[in-house]
Amino acid sequence: MHKTLFHKSQCSGDGRVRARRSITVQIPPGVADGMRVRLASQGEVGPGGGPAGDLYVEVDELPHETFEREGANLHGTLRIPVTTAALGAVLQLKTLDGTEELRIEPGTQPNTELVLTGRGMPKLRSSGRVDGRGDMYVHLQVEVPTKLDAKQAELLRELAGLRGEEEPELSSTNGRGHGLFSRLRNSRR
Repeated sequence: MHKTLFHKSQCSGDGRVRARRSITVQIPPGVADGMRVRLASQGEVGPGGGPAGDLYVEVDELPHETFEREGANLHGTLRIPVTTAALGAVLQLKTLDGTEELRIEPGTQPNTELVLTGRGMPKLRSSGRVDGRGDMYVHLQVEVPTKLDAKQAELLRELAGLRGEEEPELSSTNGRGHGLFSRLRNSRR
């Protein structure tokens, strides 16, 4: 006959002993920062050797180097030169799923937002199942050159002349006199 004795110093008469262990946790796609994942029967053993409780793991999402997350949608900024905005281009864009073609239309304006439907994060339902995906929003930031050499400056002056853009024209924001200057004028009255 073989008996195992528990010392009171180990279990304090409770029938259980504290120990550390490592477990692997499967995080479902679409889980966001602050959500909890329940691992059934992975918690501490109940009093008197009863069934183990559940273990809850809280997710601490690290920031991505390119995208910001807003629910299931992703947002990223793409900086393009003024020439690409004016002439258009097809660019290779890295997404979470690999590389995608992104079409920049000729005449694209600053702060244009392009949407890649279904290229965001998986949408997690309350049951833990994935129900589609969010979208990816690409915010275009047109970069105007700050330093031009003599040849580049001459080419831009020539373009401005061809387009009749030598003299900038000041106008209200909506054509009805509600711009900055009319607001200043009205505030003095």
